[in-house]
Amino acid sequence: MTAAEPPRLRLRPGVAVTPLRNGLHLRGRDGSVTLEGSKALPALWELLSEQLCHGREDVLGQEGYRGEEVGRPRLDPADPRVEAALHALTEQLHTHDLLTEYPAGAAEPAAWLGASVQRPGLAAAALAAARPVVAAADPEGPLATALISVLSRAGAPPKVYRDTGLPADRVVAVAGTSPVAVAVARTADGGFVTAPAEPERARADAESIAARLRPDTGSAGTGSTPAGAPAGSPAALTSLLAGAAAQRLLCAAAGLPDPAGREEDPQLLADRPAVLVAVARPPHASYRPWVTGPADHASLSPAPVASLAEALRGVGALGDPYLGVLDAPRPGDLPQLPAGLAACSSVAGPLVAGAPRTDLARLSAACRAAELHLGEGMPGPVAVGAGPGHALGRALRRAAIAAASSSCPDRSPSEEEWREHPQARHWWTVLTRHLGLPMEMTVHRFTAEQAYLAVVRNPAGRAGTAGVAARAVEATPADAAALAALGAVTRAMAAVHGPAGAVHTAFSGAEAPLAVAGVEPAAWTDEGWTDRWLAGIARREPELCAVLTRLTGLRPDPWQPGGADLAGSGAAGSAGPVLAALHACGFTVLAGWGGAR
Repeated sequence: MTAAEPPRLRLRPGVAVTPLRNGLHLRGRDGSVTLEGSKALPALWELLSEQLCHGREDVLGQEGYRGEEVGRPRLDPADPRVEAALHALTEQLHTHDLLTEYPAGAAEPAAWLGASVQRPGLAAAALAAARPVVAAADPEGPLATALISVLSRAGAPPKVYRDTGLPADRVVAVAGTSPVAVAVARTADGGFVTAPAEPERARADAESIAARLRPDTGSAGTGSTPAGAPAGSPAALTSLLAGAAAQRLLCAAAGLPDPAGREEDPQLLADRPAVLVAVARPPHASYRPWVTGPADHASLSPAPVASLAEALRGVGALGDPYLGVLDAPRPGDLPQLPAGLAACSSVAGPLVAGAPRTDLARLSAACRAAELHLGEGMPGPVAVGAGPGHALGRALRRAAIAAASSSCPDRSPSEEEWREHPQARHWWTVLTRHLGLPMEMTVHRFTAEQAYLAVVRNPAGRAGTAGVAARAVEATPADAAALAALGAVTRAMAAVHGPAGAVHTAFSGAEAPLAVAGVEPAAWTDEGWTDRWLAGIARREPELCAVLTRLTGLRPDPWQPGGADLAGSGAAGSAGPVLAALHACGFTVLAGWGGAR
């Protein structure tokens, strides 16, 4: 193609056109547009379609399409007014991404390319050089046959060879001069397609994913079908998996976006692999985040968690029902008033977290479940947070509470300092009046520091720790009292409504910076409103962390993959996959600083 040969404009394959009385309605794969306001629009479309839909029977054959069939006179394309109107109509189609460009003088590429990209000629040239290769233990098996057929129909007929090293229910397809590969497999309950990667990586991912989806892992394989006996409709599921594998492979080889649209799917993580997981009963397929792959997954530097929404996306990936490493915290049937609750399973049994809101309870539950899991394989105490600041805030508060039992902090001089605060008053009223619990609150100031410890006790337990309902360490007596009272409220709610013997974890001010990141409280609110109160805690968090660092001497280093293993002692065991997954989701793990947990 030269400068004298501009590309040919064509209506995208799959776009349908419906003439209206005074306009047109066009609809495609990603959207639609209605153009109205002139009786000339259908006649203009008749002229334009001769250029845009040349040889396209899918459009030309639509009922009511041609002007002469409805008695409209043909317009003169030489008329300057008509020419200007045609140009304006073409621009509208460009604006709504309903047109594509084909190279002048070349055969039109496959329809799926025209439907997907702006310049399908370049993608077609890349695919012509890709030369796909399909490897399978049985190249004549149903999965391999379906994949070969799809690739051939897409305009990229593959070479085929027998690979006896592959399991019988798995196929690997490779394409491109810088090879990219996908693996596709049938499992006992469905199947999966890996993310495009280097050939060896695709094989390793497939092995890890197949192990995770086996029925005995408690993940996706929860059906009653015996392992190795594909369930559901074999033909339909096989076709779906083969089509998805071919699409991912060809898109990667042609430099097109991966079908797993991370920008559109809130379950997926940016810059992390996504795996298509298909389930036979009930029939379902979706892209799932894959955060527990081989070691080089964890070596990537994840984007830092900057907001609660990003943290919760990570929580969702960690608790993904198919590929996750932890149980997902959910509100389930737990009450969400007067405080929010979320529950999940953990190595210590059922776990219930409480917070002012359910989303914050989910974050607290996920972090505590991860800490309990890692605590079995790593030395000393462990703190997990959605980023370094969150993890450090959790660790410092825990260390300060442990130190307070021996450092004997001074009693706060005045009870009014916390009783007059709207949040402290609210949660104390909920605890003692609405729930009717006979609790006592004491607030202490750490010697010579601007940090306060609040303790809520049941008077019946004054002689020992059995009577302690909640503790909190914060920068002001009101914040400490409010969070200690909130912790006692959620503990009481969990005891009544949660699973028997559930472990309880309370909300702390360490979560406040994430809760308010990117959110500006309304100007007319005061600290009686949760958002405004949390914003105040977030502003005080840096200074509080500095104070608690001086008090505790705690300066833990985050765990990093490939560096000095905090497990030195065994994190590579059961803790290894969870460590890698937490890092991949942007979470921070602090461990091994000694002292009481």
